[in-house]
Amino acid sequence: MTAERRGREDQRARFMRLALREAKKGVGRTSPNPAVGAVVVSEQGEVVATGFHARAGGPHAEVVALTRAGEAARGATLYVTLEPCNHTGRTGPCTQAILAAGIRRVVIGMADPNPHVAGGGAAFLAGRGVEVEEGVLAEECAAINRPFVKHITTGRPWVLLKAGMSLDGKLAAASGHSAWITNEAARREVHRLRGRSDAILVGRSTAVADDPALTCRLRRGRDPIRVVLDSRLQLPPTARMLCQNSTAPTWVLCTPQAPSAAEARLVEAGAEVFRLPADRAGRLDLAAVLDFLGQRQVTSLLVEGGGEVHTAFLRAGLADECALFIAPIFLGADGLAFWRGTGALRVEEGLRLTEVAFRRFGDNILVRGRPLPAS
Repeated sequence: MTAERRGREDQRARFMRLALREAKKGVGRTSPNPAVGAVVVSEQGEVVATGFHARAGGPHAEVVALTRAGEAARGATLYVTLEPCNHTGRTGPCTQAILAAGIRRVVIGMADPNPHVAGGGAAFLAGRGVEVEEGVLAEECAAINRPFVKHITTGRPWVLLKAGMSLDGKLAAASGHSAWITNEAARREVHRLRGRSDAILVGRSTAVADDPALTCRLRRGRDPIRVVLDSRLQLPPTARMLCQNSTAPTWVLCTPQAPSAAEARLVEAGAEVFRLPADRAGRLDLAAVLDFLGQRQVTSLLVEGGGEVHTAFLRAGLADECALFIAPIFLGADGLAFWRGTGALRVEEGLRLTEVAFRRFGDNILVRGRPLPAS
């Protein structure tokens, strides 16, 4: 590879990383749309303007950047993390805005994963004389939009299991007491996760035992939709999540056999109750739960437990990622465990995480990775 070619590739990567930084500003705010960033670069290699998609229904990143660039966009290169749209949704097609601005070249991070429009934007631009290059930092561009990609291709939300636990994998002491295993810095990060999620889910046992608010307690934080799995509708109408000032609704999911009188009490208290199919054991079918949430435009789901719910998602192979906050404490064999699966007889039979990353929060450690079932 020549030095000139290496220089061109380094330049493309540099500008795409700038577009990625722009895109990250919208993460958790654009659902069900993707987070997208754009950068306009002049023929002389100078950044003219940047933009990102801030909210669903608002202008797309390309339009924001092109508007800021004005006449300086003519003959320039547009770097964008996701293939520009070529269809009309809440806003007009970005391809038309690109042509109108006089952009000479478009560099795309990742192709549009929507099976109904994949490739349409790039092909449209190329067919009208715009130079198009695709696949620059494609994996990094896809990583920030995993919820969008999964939702648009499967109809289901991205499922992130979150738990705070001891060194021996316990969510609570033998008595059920759990406040607080993790430190304040770790708990702030949990609220950041809540603020980036469309919905947060707990089981009925956790909802009753902990009586959580399930809100995002950060300045300018956004409350996620609260979802409770409650097959028989045993959540009390006085639950804290039903008695607070929040713009987000609380959805209680039950089976068709749940008592009508209990449903009426919860609805009167402010909950929205939905009856979904049960599995063979009479519990809510988790696949049906994810289908339901996806149909209601939930693209990212934060599952906060407890252990029975975490284990059910992992056993069913329905968890996409885990975020485990580990504190330097042992709670002993009688503590309430995060993973309640059948004990592995051999190490290779255990449930592993892959694509693992670590972060420190004081004396706590966050282990984040994707579940990889044993073969």
